[in-house]
Amino acid sequence: MKDAVSLAPQVQWAVCRAGTGTALDTLAEEIPVAFEYNGIAHAVMLATPTDLEDFAVGFSLTEGIVDTRRAVYAIEIEQAEAGITLHLDIAAGAFARLKQRRRSLVGRTGCGLCGTESLAQVMRDISPVQTAQPFSLAALYAALRQLPERQPLQQLTGAVHAACRVLSDGSISHVREDVGRHNALDKTLGALARADLPAQGALLITSRASFEMVQKTAAQGYGLLAAVSAPTAAAVRLADKLNITLVGFLRGQHCAVYTHGQHLQGLTI
Repeated sequence: MKDAVSLAPQVQWAVCRAGTGTALDTLAEEIPVAFEYNGIAHAVMLATPTDLEDFAVGFSLTEGIVDTRRAVYAIEIEQAEAGITLHLDIAAGAFARLKQRRRSLVGRTGCGLCGTESLAQVMRDISPVQTAQPFSLAALYAALRQLPERQPLQQLTGAVHAACRVLSDGSISHVREDVGRHNALDKTLGALARADLPAQGALLITSRASFEMVQKTAAQGYGLLAAVSAPTAAAVRLADKLNITLVGFLRGQHCAVYTHGQHLQGLTI
């Protein structure tokens, strides 16, 4: 795998602030990132140009393009004036499946299913998650308190989401940021897969929990998804079906548990 393209995830811009005059503001970058598999263009997402190898692996896994990270043989990152292309060399079997359901997908910051050609492609065949040990609600609260310190781009720009893994002791690992919430989760899951870490602990996202966020969580075998904002009804139904504990409105020492609360320790009603 070639080294990542070095692009600044933020830029300075002159802005006129009412009552205080002109000043420099820090803005998050948003760049088209194209995914190309074995020479065939597949998708274009608008994303922050950081952790692109993680993004490549995570997107490929959560979209079901490959079954394991080892099916991604190589990643080459090409920068051009129009954006970035991720050239992925994947296993022959995975590429054959991809060609069978090939679709043209143009993603936007708030969109996870743009360009899907049929209803059958929306709900993928994902088995329910086999949840291991119960997870402590206190660990989620502890991780939430730590997360802002691990979001440097958010502190600079106020315009990006983050996703991370939470361990049973409340510590967090593999924090990834992006202007797109789906992208942030893909980057985090890609980083975990590239590190060969088992699907243990919980996933925490600084956004709402949509259908596809739950689907991506289940695709990688994680049994708990916690969001700082609300879930959608479709996300709740899918989480219930796939045995995922779905937590929303995680703020301070409060939250709302929508599905499978029996997997949470410290939950009182």
